[in-house]
Amino acid sequence: MNLCQLVERFPSEETLCNQPRPYFNHSVEMKSVFTAAERAEMLESVGLNVFYFPAEMITGCDLLSDSGTTAMTNEQWAALHTGDEAYGSNRGYFMLADQIRETFGEEFFSRPVSGRPNAFIFHQGRPCEDALFTVLSRVGSNLIIPSNGHFDTTQANIEANNIRAVNLFSPELKDGESDFHFKGNIDIAGLKRLLEESGDRVPVVFITITNNTGGGQPVSLANIAEASDIAHSYGIPVFFDACRFAENAWFIKQYEKGCGNKYVWDIVKEMFSHVDGFTISFKKDGLSNMGGGLFLREGGLFVRRYPHIPDALFNYQIMKEGHPTYGGLAGREIMALVVGLRIVTREKYLTHRINQVQMFGQSMVERGIPVLTPAGGHAVYLDVNRFFEGTGLGREDYAGISLTALLLAAYGHRACELGNFALGSYDEKTGKATFPEVNFVRFAIPRLRYERQDLDSVVEAVHGLYENRDGIPAVDVTYGKELRLRHFKARFRFRTGKAGSR
Repeated sequence: MNLCQLVERFPSEETLCNQPRPYFNHSVEMKSVFTAAERAEMLESVGLNVFYFPAEMITGCDLLSDSGTTAMTNEQWAALHTGDEAYGSNRGYFMLADQIRETFGEEFFSRPVSGRPNAFIFHQGRPCEDALFTVLSRVGSNLIIPSNGHFDTTQANIEANNIRAVNLFSPELKDGESDFHFKGNIDIAGLKRLLEESGDRVPVVFITITNNTGGGQPVSLANIAEASDIAHSYGIPVFFDACRFAENAWFIKQYEKGCGNKYVWDIVKEMFSHVDGFTISFKKDGLSNMGGGLFLREGGLFVRRYPHIPDALFNYQIMKEGHPTYGGLAGREIMALVVGLRIVTREKYLTHRINQVQMFGQSMVERGIPVLTPAGGHAVYLDVNRFFEGTGLGREDYAGISLTALLLAAYGHRACELGNFALGSYDEKTGKATFPEVNFVRFAIPRLRYERQDLDSVVEAVHGLYENRDGIPAVDVTYGKELRLRHFKARFRFRTGKAGSR
Protein backbone atom coordinates (compact mmCIF):
# COMPACT_ATOMS: atom_id res chain seq x y z
CA MET A 1 0.00 0.00 0.00
CA ASN A 2 1.40 3.36 -0.96
CA LEU A 3 0.97 6.56 1.04
CA CYS A 4 -1.80 7.93 -1.19
CA GLN A 5 -3.88 4.80 -0.60
CA LEU A 6 -3.25 4.97 3.13
CA VAL A 7 -4.26 8.63 3.33
CA GLU A 8 -7.59 7.83 1.67
CA ARG A 9 -8.55 5.67 4.69
CA PHE A 10 -8.75 8.76 6.89
CA PRO A 11 -11.28 11.62 6.91
CA SER A 12 -10.30 14.28 4.37
CA GLU A 13 -9.03 17.65 5.50
CA GLU A 14 -12.16 19.31 4.12
CA THR A 15 -14.29 17.46 6.69
CA LEU A 16 -12.45 18.85 9.71
CA CYS A 17 -14.37 21.36 11.81
CA ASN A 18 -11.30 23.51 12.38
CA GLN A 19 -9.70 24.48 9.09
CA PRO A 20 -6.31 26.20 8.99
CA ARG A 21 -6.34 29.80 7.81
CA PRO A 22 -5.53 30.19 4.09
CA TYR A 23 -2.74 32.64 4.95
CA PHE A 24 0.27 33.16 7.22
CA ASN A 25 0.89 36.22 9.40
CA HIS A 26 3.43 38.34 7.55
CA SER A 27 4.06 41.00 10.18
CA VAL A 28 2.45 42.15 13.40
CA GLU A 29 2.11 45.44 15.27
CA MET A 30 2.23 45.56 19.04
CA LYS A 31 -0.55 47.51 20.71
CA SER A 32 -0.09 50.36 23.15
CA VAL A 33 -1.38 49.95 26.71
CA PHE A 34 -4.22 52.16 27.94
CA THR A 35 -6.55 51.72 30.91
CA ALA A 36 -10.33 51.91 30.88
CA ALA A 37 -10.08 55.17 32.82
CA GLU A 38 -7.79 56.68 30.18
CA ARG A 39 -10.10 55.56 27.37
CA ALA A 40 -13.13 56.97 29.19
CA GLU A 41 -11.45 60.32 29.74
CA MET A 42 -10.47 60.55 26.07
CA LEU A 43 -13.92 59.50 24.85
CA GLU A 44 -15.62 62.12 27.00
CA SER A 45 -13.25 64.74 25.61
CA VAL A 46 -14.42 63.96 22.06
CA GLY A 47 -18.10 63.98 22.99
CA LEU A 48 -18.58 60.18 22.96
CA ASN A 49 -18.11 60.19 19.17
CA VAL A 50 -16.16 57.02 18.44
CA PHE A 51 -14.99 58.38 15.06
CA TYR A 52 -12.84 60.92 16.92
CA PHE A 53 -11.33 58.46 19.37
CA PRO A 54 -7.59 57.96 18.63
CA ALA A 55 -7.07 54.57 16.98
CA GLU A 56 -3.79 54.00 18.84
CA MET A 57 -5.75 53.90 22.11
CA ILE A 58 -7.91 50.97 20.96
CA THR A 59 -6.68 47.99 22.95
CA GLY A 60 -9.27 45.55 21.62
CA CYS A 61 -10.70 45.21 18.10
CA ASP A 62 -11.34 48.17 15.83
CA LEU A 63 -14.57 47.17 14.11
CA LEU A 64 -15.63 50.67 13.11
CA SER A 65 -15.30 49.81 9.41
CA ASP A 66 -14.04 47.20 6.97
CA SER A 67 -13.22 49.98 4.48
CA GLY A 68 -9.52 50.51 3.78
CA THR A 69 -8.61 48.56 6.92
CA THR A 70 -7.53 45.36 5.16
CA ALA A 71 -4.19 43.83 6.10
CA MET A 72 -2.61 43.59 2.65
CA THR A 73 -0.84 40.45 1.46
CA ASN A 74 2.87 40.09 0.80
CA GLU A 75 2.04 40.01 -2.92
CA GLN A 76 0.45 43.45 -2.58
CA TRP A 77 3.33 44.86 -0.56
CA ALA A 78 5.72 43.60 -3.21
CA ALA A 79 3.57 45.16 -5.94
CA LEU A 80 3.87 48.58 -4.27
CA HIS A 81 7.55 48.63 -5.21
CA THR A 82 6.72 48.19 -8.90
CA GLY A 83 4.44 51.22 -8.99
CA ASP A 84 4.99 53.67 -11.84
CA GLU A 85 4.36 57.25 -10.70
CA ALA A 86 4.12 58.74 -14.19
CA TYR A 87 1.50 61.51 -14.43
CA GLY A 88 -0.02 60.08 -17.60
CA SER A 89 -0.54 56.46 -18.60
CA ASN A 90 1.45 54.74 -15.85
CA ARG A 91 2.00 51.02 -16.34
CA GLY A 92 -0.39 50.10 -13.53
CA TYR A 93 -3.28 51.78 -15.35
CA PHE A 94 -3.08 49.28 -18.19
CA MET A 95 -2.72 46.36 -15.79
CA LEU A 96 -5.77 47.60 -13.86
CA ALA A 97 -7.74 47.90 -17.11
CA ASP A 98 -6.96 44.28 -17.92
CA GLN A 99 -7.92 43.17 -14.41
CA ILE A 100 -11.24 45.06 -14.50
CA ARG A 101 -12.09 43.32 -17.77
CA GLU A 102 -11.12 39.94 -16.36
CA THR A 103 -13.05 40.40 -13.11
CA PHE A 104 -16.22 42.18 -14.21
CA GLY A 105 -16.43 41.78 -17.97
CA GLU A 106 -14.85 43.12 -21.16
CA GLU A 107 -17.59 45.72 -21.57
CA PHE A 108 -16.63 47.73 -18.47
CA PHE A 109 -13.26 49.05 -19.64
CA SER A 110 -13.18 50.01 -23.31
CA ARG A 111 -10.07 49.52 -25.38
CA PRO A 112 -8.39 52.81 -26.31
CA VAL A 113 -9.48 52.49 -29.94
CA SER A 114 -13.17 52.76 -29.02
CA GLY A 115 -12.85 56.46 -28.25
CA ARG A 116 -15.59 57.27 -25.72
CA PRO A 117 -14.42 56.66 -22.11
CA ASN A 118 -16.45 54.35 -19.89
CA ALA A 119 -14.05 53.65 -16.99
CA PHE A 120 -13.20 56.29 -14.39
CA ILE A 121 -10.73 55.79 -11.55
CA PHE A 122 -11.14 57.73 -8.29
CA HIS A 123 -9.31 57.74 -4.99
CA GLN A 124 -12.27 56.08 -3.24
CA GLY A 125 -15.94 55.27 -3.66
CA ARG A 126 -17.55 58.49 -2.47
CA PRO A 127 -16.20 60.74 -5.26
CA CYS A 128 -17.43 58.12 -7.77
CA GLU A 129 -20.93 58.57 -6.36
CA ASP A 130 -20.59 62.35 -6.28
CA ALA A 131 -19.52 62.37 -9.92
CA LEU A 132 -22.38 60.15 -11.04
CA PHE A 133 -25.14 61.89 -9.09
CA THR A 134 -23.83 65.34 -9.99
CA VAL A 135 -24.15 64.67 -13.72
CA LEU A 136 -27.42 62.73 -13.29
CA SER A 137 -28.99 65.66 -11.44
CA ARG A 138 -28.94 67.59 -14.72
CA VAL A 139 -31.14 65.16 -16.65
CA GLY A 140 -34.40 66.20 -14.99
CA SER A 141 -36.15 67.52 -11.91
CA ASN A 142 -37.79 65.84 -8.91
CA LEU A 143 -35.69 62.76 -9.57
CA ILE A 144 -35.84 59.55 -7.49
CA ILE A 145 -33.17 56.86 -7.15
CA PRO A 146 -34.46 53.64 -5.56
CA SER A 147 -32.23 50.99 -4.00
CA ASN A 148 -32.35 47.90 -1.86
CA GLY A 149 -30.48 50.05 0.69
CA HIS A 150 -28.51 53.23 0.09
CA PHE A 151 -25.57 53.54 2.47
CA ASP A 152 -25.30 56.74 4.51
CA THR A 153 -22.79 58.57 2.31
CA THR A 154 -24.44 57.31 -0.89
CA GLN A 155 -27.74 58.74 0.25
CA ALA A 156 -26.03 61.98 1.24
CA ASN A 157 -24.44 62.30 -2.21
CA ILE A 158 -27.84 61.70 -3.83
CA GLU A 159 -29.63 64.22 -1.64
CA ALA A 160 -26.87 66.81 -2.01
CA ASN A 161 -27.81 66.84 -5.70
CA ASN A 162 -31.51 67.40 -4.92
CA ILE A 163 -32.46 63.83 -5.79
CA ARG A 164 -34.68 61.75 -3.53
CA ALA A 165 -33.13 58.50 -2.26
CA VAL A 166 -35.61 55.68 -1.63
CA ASN A 167 -34.81 52.45 0.20
CA LEU A 168 -36.79 49.37 -0.82
CA PHE A 169 -35.67 46.87 1.81
CA SER A 170 -36.53 43.20 1.42
CA PRO A 171 -39.62 42.27 3.46
CA GLU A 172 -37.60 39.39 4.97
CA LEU A 173 -35.16 41.87 6.54
CA LYS A 174 -37.81 42.86 9.06
CA ASP A 175 -37.75 39.33 10.51
CA GLY A 176 -34.29 39.51 12.04
CA GLU A 177 -34.29 35.87 13.17
CA SER A 178 -35.53 34.09 10.02
CA ASP A 179 -33.10 31.79 8.20
CA PHE A 180 -33.62 33.42 4.77
CA HIS A 181 -30.17 33.95 3.26
CA PHE A 182 -30.87 36.87 0.91
CA LYS A 183 -32.32 39.56 3.15
CA GLY A 184 -30.37 42.12 1.15
CA ASN A 185 -32.73 41.73 -1.84
CA ILE A 186 -34.54 44.70 -3.26
CA ASP A 187 -38.30 44.66 -2.64
CA ILE A 188 -39.58 43.64 -6.07
CA ALA A 189 -43.21 44.57 -5.36
CA GLY A 190 -42.11 47.94 -4.04
CA LEU A 191 -39.93 48.53 -7.10
CA LYS A 192 -42.81 47.72 -9.44
CA ARG A 193 -45.11 50.15 -7.60
CA LEU A 194 -42.52 52.91 -7.66
CA LEU A 195 -41.82 52.53 -11.37
CA GLU A 196 -45.52 52.33 -12.23
CA GLU A 197 -46.20 55.54 -10.32
CA SER A 198 -43.00 57.53 -10.94
CA GLY A 199 -40.87 55.71 -13.50
CA ASP A 200 -40.40 58.91 -15.52
CA ARG A 201 -38.58 60.42 -12.52
CA VAL A 202 -36.16 57.49 -12.02
CA PRO A 203 -32.85 57.96 -13.90
CA VAL A 204 -31.31 54.74 -12.55
CA VAL A 205 -32.02 51.89 -10.11
CA PHE A 206 -29.26 51.06 -7.63
CA ILE A 207 -28.60 47.65 -6.07
CA THR A 208 -26.05 47.47 -3.25
CA ILE A 209 -24.08 44.21 -3.01
CA THR A 210 -23.94 43.20 -0.25
CA ASN A 211 -26.58 45.41 1.38
CA ASN A 212 -24.59 47.35 3.99
CA THR A 213 -27.47 49.43 5.38
CA GLY A 214 -29.66 46.33 5.37
CA GLY A 215 -27.52 44.37 7.78
CA GLY A 216 -24.70 43.43 5.41
CA GLN A 217 -27.02 40.90 3.78
CA PRO A 218 -26.43 39.41 0.32
CA VAL A 219 -28.60 39.82 -2.78
CA SER A 220 -29.62 36.76 -4.79
CA LEU A 221 -28.83 36.37 -8.47
CA ALA A 222 -32.52 35.82 -9.16
CA ASN A 223 -33.40 39.09 -7.43
CA ILE A 224 -30.73 40.97 -9.40
CA ALA A 225 -32.02 39.54 -12.68
CA GLU A 226 -35.68 40.24 -11.88
CA ALA A 227 -35.02 43.81 -10.76
CA SER A 228 -32.94 44.41 -13.87
CA ASP A 229 -35.64 43.04 -16.17
CA ILE A 230 -38.30 45.22 -14.52
CA ALA A 231 -36.19 48.38 -14.69
CA HIS A 232 -35.15 47.71 -18.29
CA SER A 233 -38.78 47.22 -19.30
CA TYR A 234 -39.27 50.86 -18.31
CA GLY A 235 -36.11 51.91 -20.15
CA ILE A 236 -34.32 52.56 -16.85
CA PRO A 237 -30.66 51.52 -16.37
CA VAL A 238 -29.49 49.49 -13.39
CA PHE A 239 -26.32 50.08 -11.39
CA PHE A 240 -24.50 48.21 -8.65
CA ASP A 241 -22.96 49.75 -5.59
CA ALA A 242 -20.44 46.92 -5.89
CA CYS A 243 -18.21 47.35 -2.84
CA ARG A 244 -18.57 43.75 -1.64
CA PHE A 245 -19.22 42.01 -4.94
CA ALA A 246 -17.03 38.95 -4.24
CA GLU A 247 -18.61 38.28 -0.86
CA ASN A 248 -22.05 38.55 -2.46
CA ALA A 249 -21.02 36.04 -5.15
CA TRP A 250 -19.83 33.60 -2.46
CA PHE A 251 -23.28 33.66 -0.83
CA ILE A 252 -24.93 32.99 -4.19
CA LYS A 253 -22.66 29.97 -4.69
CA GLN A 254 -23.43 28.64 -1.22
CA TYR A 255 -27.16 29.22 -0.97
CA GLU A 256 -28.80 29.86 -4.34
CA LYS A 257 -30.30 26.94 -6.22
CA GLY A 258 -28.31 25.89 -9.27
CA CYS A 259 -25.19 27.88 -8.35
CA GLY A 260 -23.31 25.44 -6.12
CA ASN A 261 -21.13 24.05 -8.91
CA LYS A 262 -20.22 27.45 -10.36
CA TYR A 263 -16.94 29.23 -9.71
CA VAL A 264 -17.14 32.50 -7.80
CA TRP A 265 -15.51 34.43 -10.65
CA ASP A 266 -18.15 33.10 -13.06
CA ILE A 267 -20.93 34.15 -10.69
CA VAL A 268 -19.39 37.63 -10.54
CA LYS A 269 -19.55 37.87 -14.34
CA GLU A 270 -23.16 36.66 -14.30
CA MET A 271 -24.13 39.22 -11.65
CA PHE A 272 -22.58 42.06 -13.63
CA SER A 273 -24.17 40.91 -16.89
CA HIS A 274 -27.46 42.33 -15.57
CA VAL A 275 -26.26 45.90 -14.90
CA ASP A 276 -25.42 48.91 -17.02
CA GLY A 277 -22.73 50.26 -14.74
CA PHE A 278 -21.38 50.27 -11.22
CA THR A 279 -19.64 52.34 -8.61
CA ILE A 280 -17.19 50.65 -6.29
CA SER A 281 -14.95 51.39 -3.36
CA PHE A 282 -11.94 49.16 -3.81
CA LYS A 283 -11.26 49.66 -0.09
CA LYS A 284 -13.56 46.69 0.54
CA ASP A 285 -13.43 43.81 -1.94
CA GLY A 286 -10.50 45.37 -3.73
CA LEU A 287 -8.49 44.38 -0.65
CA SER A 288 -6.85 47.77 -0.95
CA ASN A 289 -6.33 50.62 1.50
CA MET A 290 -7.41 53.20 -1.09
CA GLY A 291 -9.17 53.35 -4.45
CA GLY A 292 -12.51 53.54 -6.20
CA GLY A 293 -14.06 53.45 -9.63
CA LEU A 294 -17.07 54.20 -11.79
CA PHE A 295 -17.62 51.90 -14.76
CA LEU A 296 -20.23 52.02 -17.54
CA ARG A 297 -21.16 49.10 -19.78
CA GLU A 298 -20.00 49.81 -23.31
CA GLY A 299 -23.11 49.97 -25.48
CA GLY A 300 -25.36 49.47 -22.44
CA LEU A 301 -28.67 51.15 -21.67
CA PHE A 302 -27.10 53.86 -19.51
CA VAL A 303 -24.76 55.21 -22.20
CA ARG A 304 -27.50 54.91 -24.82
CA ARG A 305 -29.97 56.84 -22.68
CA TYR A 306 -27.43 59.45 -21.57
CA PRO A 307 -24.85 59.69 -24.40
CA HIS A 308 -23.51 63.01 -23.07
CA ILE A 309 -22.68 61.66 -19.59
CA PRO A 310 -19.41 59.80 -20.31
CA ASP A 311 -17.72 63.01 -21.44
CA ALA A 312 -19.21 64.92 -18.48
CA LEU A 313 -17.74 62.31 -16.15
CA PHE A 314 -14.41 62.55 -17.96
CA ASN A 315 -14.35 66.30 -17.34
CA TYR A 316 -15.36 65.86 -13.71
CA GLN A 317 -12.62 63.31 -13.15
CA ILE A 318 -9.94 65.54 -14.67
CA MET A 319 -11.04 68.55 -12.59
CA LYS A 320 -11.37 66.67 -9.29
CA GLU A 321 -8.86 63.82 -9.38
CA GLY A 322 -6.17 64.60 -11.95
CA HIS A 323 -5.30 62.74 -15.11
CA PRO A 324 -7.77 59.91 -15.84
CA THR A 325 -5.01 57.30 -15.90
CA TYR A 326 -4.25 57.73 -12.21
CA GLY A 327 -7.53 59.15 -10.91
CA GLY A 328 -6.26 60.45 -7.59
CA LEU A 329 -4.25 57.31 -6.83
CA ALA A 330 -0.50 56.90 -6.56
CA GLY A 331 0.92 54.40 -9.04
CA ARG A 332 1.92 52.10 -6.20
CA GLU A 333 -1.68 52.04 -4.90
CA ILE A 334 -2.91 51.01 -8.34
CA MET A 335 -0.46 48.09 -8.34
CA ALA A 336 -1.67 46.90 -4.92
CA LEU A 337 -5.26 47.13 -6.18
CA VAL A 338 -4.50 45.01 -9.25
CA VAL A 339 -3.18 42.22 -7.01
CA GLY A 340 -6.07 42.62 -4.56
CA LEU A 341 -8.62 42.03 -7.32
CA ARG A 342 -6.81 38.84 -8.27
CA ILE A 343 -6.94 37.52 -4.71
CA VAL A 344 -10.46 38.47 -3.68
CA THR A 345 -12.33 35.89 -5.77
CA ARG A 346 -10.23 32.98 -4.49
CA GLU A 347 -12.70 30.65 -2.86
CA LYS A 348 -10.46 29.55 0.02
CA TYR A 349 -9.96 33.19 0.96
CA LEU A 350 -13.69 33.99 0.74
CA THR A 351 -14.71 30.87 2.67
CA HIS A 352 -12.37 31.71 5.53
CA ARG A 353 -13.36 35.37 5.47
CA ILE A 354 -17.10 34.80 5.62
CA ASN A 355 -16.90 31.85 7.99
CA GLN A 356 -15.04 34.13 10.40
CA VAL A 357 -17.92 36.62 10.27
CA GLN A 358 -20.51 33.88 10.66
CA MET A 359 -18.74 32.26 13.62
CA PHE A 360 -18.59 35.70 15.26
CA GLY A 361 -22.32 36.12 14.71
CA GLN A 362 -23.09 32.61 15.98
CA SER A 363 -21.08 33.28 19.12
CA MET A 364 -23.26 36.34 19.72
CA VAL A 365 -26.41 34.25 19.26
CA GLU A 366 -25.14 31.58 21.67
CA ARG A 367 -24.71 34.27 24.33
CA GLY A 368 -28.30 35.41 23.77
CA ILE A 369 -27.26 38.69 22.16
CA PRO A 370 -29.88 39.84 19.60
CA VAL A 371 -28.20 40.12 16.20
CA LEU A 372 -29.47 39.89 12.63
CA THR A 373 -29.23 36.30 11.40
CA PRO A 374 -27.90 34.71 9.32
CA ALA A 375 -24.84 36.93 9.48
CA GLY A 376 -23.76 38.67 6.29
CA GLY A 377 -20.36 38.77 4.68
CA HIS A 378 -18.49 41.67 6.26
CA ALA A 379 -20.11 42.45 9.60
CA VAL A 380 -22.42 41.38 12.39
CA TYR A 381 -25.32 43.72 13.10
CA LEU A 382 -26.66 44.01 16.64
CA ASP A 383 -30.38 44.81 16.84
CA VAL A 384 -30.47 47.83 19.15
CA ASN A 385 -34.25 47.73 19.66
CA ARG A 386 -34.18 44.13 20.88
CA PHE A 387 -30.99 44.67 22.90
CA PHE A 388 -32.64 47.42 24.98
CA GLU A 389 -36.17 46.00 24.99
CA GLY A 390 -37.81 46.55 28.37
CA THR A 391 -35.24 49.09 29.61
CA GLY A 392 -37.35 52.17 28.93
CA LEU A 393 -34.96 53.60 26.36
CA GLY A 394 -36.78 55.01 23.32
CA ARG A 395 -35.82 56.08 19.83
CA GLU A 396 -34.69 59.58 20.81
CA ASP A 397 -32.52 58.20 23.61
CA TYR A 398 -30.07 56.96 20.95
CA ALA A 399 -29.14 53.86 22.91
CA GLY A 400 -26.89 52.61 20.10
CA ILE A 401 -24.58 55.55 20.81
CA SER A 402 -24.59 54.63 24.51
CA LEU A 403 -23.66 51.06 23.66
CA THR A 404 -20.74 51.96 21.36
CA ALA A 405 -19.37 54.46 23.87
CA LEU A 406 -19.45 52.01 26.79
CA LEU A 407 -18.01 49.18 24.71
CA LEU A 408 -15.05 51.36 23.75
CA ALA A 409 -14.44 52.90 27.15
CA ALA A 410 -14.88 49.78 29.28
CA TYR A 411 -13.44 47.11 26.97
CA GLY A 412 -11.40 48.84 24.26
CA HIS A 413 -13.49 47.65 21.27
CA ARG A 414 -14.79 50.14 18.69
CA ALA A 415 -18.03 49.56 16.75
CA CYS A 416 -20.35 51.85 14.75
CA GLU A 417 -23.95 52.88 15.38
CA LEU A 418 -25.96 52.58 12.15
CA GLY A 419 -29.47 53.24 13.29
CA ASN A 420 -31.66 55.90 14.84
CA PHE A 421 -28.93 58.50 14.99
CA ALA A 422 -26.68 57.74 12.02
CA LEU A 423 -29.53 57.08 9.61
CA GLY A 424 -32.12 59.38 11.16
CA SER A 425 -32.52 63.15 10.90
CA TYR A 426 -33.81 66.18 12.77
CA ASP A 427 -35.59 69.24 11.38
CA GLU A 428 -34.57 72.24 13.46
CA LYS A 429 -37.47 74.35 12.18
CA THR A 430 -40.23 71.90 13.07
CA GLY A 431 -38.48 70.11 15.91
CA LYS A 432 -39.41 66.82 14.26
CA ALA A 433 -37.09 63.80 14.31
CA THR A 434 -37.30 61.05 11.70
CA PHE A 435 -36.04 57.53 12.22
CA PRO A 436 -34.94 54.75 9.84
CA GLU A 437 -36.51 51.34 9.37
CA VAL A 438 -33.42 49.67 10.82
CA ASN A 439 -31.59 50.33 14.09
CA PHE A 440 -28.23 48.56 14.32
CA VAL A 441 -24.81 48.68 15.87
CA ARG A 442 -22.43 47.30 13.25
CA PHE A 443 -19.36 45.22 14.02
CA ALA A 444 -17.47 45.38 10.71
CA ILE A 445 -14.53 42.97 10.51
CA PRO A 446 -11.42 44.15 8.62
CA ARG A 447 -10.14 41.55 6.19
CA LEU A 448 -7.15 39.37 7.14
CA ARG A 449 -6.63 41.31 10.37
CA TYR A 450 -8.15 39.52 13.38
CA GLU A 451 -8.30 35.95 14.67
CA ARG A 452 -10.97 34.12 16.59
CA GLN A 453 -9.54 34.97 20.02
CA ASP A 454 -9.86 38.67 19.18
CA LEU A 455 -13.51 38.35 18.15
CA ASP A 456 -14.36 36.12 21.11
CA SER A 457 -13.22 38.93 23.38
CA VAL A 458 -15.71 41.26 21.66
CA VAL A 459 -18.53 38.77 22.21
CA GLU A 460 -17.67 38.50 25.90
CA ALA A 461 -17.61 42.28 26.27
CA VAL A 462 -20.95 42.78 24.51
CA HIS A 463 -22.46 40.03 26.63
CA GLY A 464 -21.28 41.84 29.75
CA LEU A 465 -23.06 44.98 28.61
CA TYR A 466 -26.17 43.00 27.64
CA GLU A 467 -26.39 41.40 31.08
CA ASN A 468 -26.24 44.88 32.63
CA ARG A 469 -28.25 46.79 30.01
CA ASP A 470 -30.67 48.17 32.61
CA GLY A 471 -27.79 50.29 33.90
CA ILE A 472 -26.91 51.80 30.51
CA PRO A 473 -28.13 55.42 30.41
CA ALA A 474 -29.43 57.37 27.42
CA VAL A 475 -27.41 60.09 25.72
CA ASP A 476 -28.26 63.69 24.91
CA VAL A 477 -27.00 65.28 21.71
CA THR A 478 -24.96 68.36 22.62
CA TYR A 479 -23.96 69.27 19.08
CA GLY A 480 -24.95 68.40 15.52
CA LYS A 481 -28.42 66.91 15.88
CA GLU A 482 -29.69 68.83 12.86
CA LEU A 483 -26.64 68.32 10.60
CA ARG A 484 -26.40 66.15 7.50
CA LEU A 485 -24.15 63.11 8.01
CA ARG A 486 -24.41 64.01 11.66
CA HIS A 487 -22.90 60.81 13.07
CA PHE A 488 -19.51 61.90 11.72
CA LYS A 489 -19.73 65.29 13.47
CA ALA A 490 -22.00 65.11 16.52
CA ARG A 491 -21.17 65.27 20.21
CA PHE A 492 -23.02 63.54 23.04
CA ARG A 493 -23.08 63.20 26.81
CA PHE A 494 -24.61 60.58 29.04
CA ARG A 495 -27.87 61.64 30.63
CA THR A 496 -27.84 61.77 34.42
CA GLY A 497 -30.57 60.09 36.44
CA LYS A 498 -32.48 56.90 35.67
CA ALA A 499 -31.83 55.24 32.31
CA GLY A 500 -34.39 56.37 29.77
CA SER A 501 -35.54 59.38 31.86
CA ARG A 502 -35.87 62.85 30.36
